[in-house]
Amino acid sequence: MVHKDKLLARRIYLYLGALFITSLVVSNLIFQKFFFWKPFGDVTIFGAPLFEISVGILPYPVTFLITDLISEIFGKKKANQIVVAGIFASFFSLLIVYTANAVPATKWSPVGDGLFTSVFGNTIIAVFASMMAYLLAQFVDIQIYHFWKNLTKGKYLWLRNNFSTFSSQLIDTFTVVLLLCSFGEIPWERFTGLIISGFIFKIIIALLDTPFLYLSVYIIRKRFKLGVNEEIDLDA
Repeated sequence: MVHKDKLLARRIYLYLGALFITSLVVSNLIFQKFFFWKPFGDVTIFGAPLFEISVGILPYPVTFLITDLISEIFGKKKANQIVVAGIFASFFSLLIVYTANAVPATKWSPVGDGLFTSVFGNTIIAVFASMMAYLLAQFVDIQIYHFWKNLTKGKYLWLRNNFSTFSSQLIDTFTVVLLLCSFGEIPWERFTGLIISGFIFKIIIALLDTPFLYLSVYIIRKRFKLGVNEEIDLDA
C-alpha cells in the first residue's frame, strides 16, 4: 500500500474510533432519561410497556456497527484496541463527572448542586454497570464476528454482522439491567420487561444497520482495492 493510502486508512480508523468512543461515553451520560417508543401501539410484556427504554440505548448500537466495520476492514486486533480505548475514555469521563459533582456551585450558577447531582449523580454506578456489560459484550461480538468470518472465508457479511450482534447485545442488555437493578437504580419489577424491550430494540437496530455496513465495506474495499476477506494492516 502506498504512503498516501496508508495515511488515509489510518485517518478512517481514527474517525471510526472517535465515533465509537463518543457514542459510548454519551450513552453512559444520558441513560437516566427513559422514553416510550410505540411502533406497535400500547403493547405490554410481563406487565411492562414494550419499548419503554433509556435514551442511552440510542447511540449504543452504533458502537457495535463500528466494531464490526473495523473488524471487517482492519482486523480483530484493531477492533480490540478500540474496545480498550473506549473503556479508558469511559472511566476518564467518569472521573471528570465525579470531580464536577464534588465542586460546589456558586449561588448564581444556572445549574445548582441539586440539579447536577440528580442528573449526573448516578453516573458512577451507571458507568460501572455499563462497563461490565460493555466489556463482555464487545469482546464477545468481536470473537463471534471473526469466528463466522473465518468459517465462511469472508463471505456472507450479513450473517456474521447480525449473529455476532444478536449474541453480544443479549449479554449486554442482561448484564447492565441486572447490575442496575442490583444497585437499586431500577426496581426489580421492571427487570424482565426492560431486558426484553432493550434486546428486541437492539435487534431491530442491528437489522437496520446491516445495509450501512454493506455500503461502508463496499466503499472502503473499492477505494483500497481489497478482495474478499482481505484486511488493511495498519502496523505494516
